Amino acid sequence: MKIAIIGYGKMGKTIERLALAAGHTVPVVLDYPAEEGNPATNQEDWISMLQTVDVAIEFTRPEAAPANITLCLEAGVPVVCGTTGWLDHYQDIARLVEARAGTLFYASNFSIGVNLFFALNRWLARLMQDKPDYRAALTEIHHIHKLDAPSGTALTLAQGLLEEIPSLEKWALQPEYTPGVLPIQAIREGEVPGTHLVEYRSAVDSITIRHEAYSREGFAQGAIHAAEWVLGKKGIFNMGDMLGLAI
Repeated sequence: MKIAIIGYGKMGKTIERLALAAGHTVPVVLDYPAEEGNPATNQEDWISMLQTVDVAIEFTRPEAAPANITLCLEAGVPVVCGTTGWLDHYQDIARLVEARAGTLFYASNFSIGVNLFFALNRWLARLMQDKPDYRAALTEIHHIHKLDAPSGTALTLAQGLLEEIPSLEKWALQPEYTPGVLPIQAIREGEVPGTHLVEYRSAVDSITIRHEAYSREGFAQGAIHAAEWVLGKKGIFNMGDMLGLAI
């Protein structure tokens, strides 16, 4: 499989290393090619290069991701996107995927373990629907270089809680529970790859589920699996589709 890597930071370099070890080739590496205001951007050149590969894997920045995905769709190349913080543009991208009969695989987190955690989060939330003595809260911890807060993973967890627990109306970046509001704490420290906790607390006890990533390799390996899986498919897909999970 010929892979284009869009975004050559720590994640892109890890994907390249693991892809080569798995027997794939990486003939194209683009570092933020469509970022607005980049004078070196030549969209026709990028599209020509993308047309030489089987699939693109995109891990860049929130402000660059929509344009990068658009270039892939215009090139007719399936794109696996792991950039978070750009979903205000999701409906525009979804319409473009349909118009171009293209392929987008998006995940807020490509770790197999995290996606099992998403399913566990929803299952536990259903159990807690009618337990008003327990109040839910989210905490996410990431490295100091992460630009968006809350993390895309935390937002996916929050969405699961909001959809399963009727008493919750919205989420907010705040330390404590207020009626109808799911509190999320976003902590940035050191080089933490990613830790997420969902806690239910009552006056007498608490229940906590936790996922902790040890390195970027789990995310990179999941993105490569997604690139392998999505070949030949049309439409928009996620990790739940690939893993057969109801998330």
